Amino acid sequence: MSQEDTIPLHHSSQSDIDEIENLFNVHAATVLPARPPSPPRVSIPVSHSSTPLPTYQKVPPSSSSPPVVPAVPAAAAPTGRSSIGVAADAFGSPADTLTEPVWDTVKRDLARIVSNLKLVVFPNPFREDPGRALRDWDLWGPFFFIVFLGLTLSWSASVKKSEVFAVAFAILAAGAIILTMNVLLLGGHIIFFQSLSLLGYCLFPLDVGALVGLLIGNVIVKIVVVAITFAWSCWAAYPFMSAAVNPRRKALALYPVFLMYVSVGFFIIAID
Repeated sequence: MSQEDTIPLHHSSQSDIDEIENLFNVHAATVLPARPPSPPRVSIPVSHSSTPLPTYQKVPPSSSSPPVVPAVPAAAAPTGRSSIGVAADAFGSPADTLTEPVWDTVKRDLARIVSNLKLVVFPNPFREDPGRALRDWDLWGPFFFIVFLGLTLSWSASVKKSEVFAVAFAILAAGAIILTMNVLLLGGHIIFFQSLSLLGYCLFPLDVGALVGLLIGNVIVKIVVVAITFAWSCWAAYPFMSAAVNPRRKALALYPVFLMYVSVGFFIIAID
């Protein structure tokens, strides 16, 4: 279509277009200005290099190399009786002795008796420390020495052997209990059965004297031997009983022990 063919707008249409344009202009004047864009944020530079520490945080350099922890080899699984020994020596459960052979039990008890006998009766560096000397106390040794002394005295008697054994056993057993109660009543720091064990082991020298008196019929020799063994028994009991009580009550604890051993010595000499 050419310019000459253009159809002129009607007067009313032209006025409508003008009104629309006026409306657009009014709305454009009342529109609020757009929000200004926010300023760009400052980016924090990230450096891959290590930042130096402050002076108070610096660790002084060590010239020595870092400690090397030695590798612990894996322990082989214990087999047989070795596991029982390790458990008994360490802090684990004690060794199970209910299923061991009887001969092993007898050998262990005999070894303990011999060890305690050496600590109590014979000179050793632990005599001044009763706690260490009788830490592993037992009653088998005292029982054996009391029975042996009673049997020796009954064999030495010419008549009423059973009555001699019964009287000797009762005197020794009751005497050990009474002496132990005496030490405890005096405020002694000793265990009841530990004191019984000690007094029973101290009878060993008198057992030797009774055996020598049984083998040698000479009365003079018997008196000399009994006097020596009596002094030996008192020497063995002295450091333990005196250390268990207060020094001011030492005589009250030692006198009954001395009296019992004197009675046993006279009993050995009088039996014929």
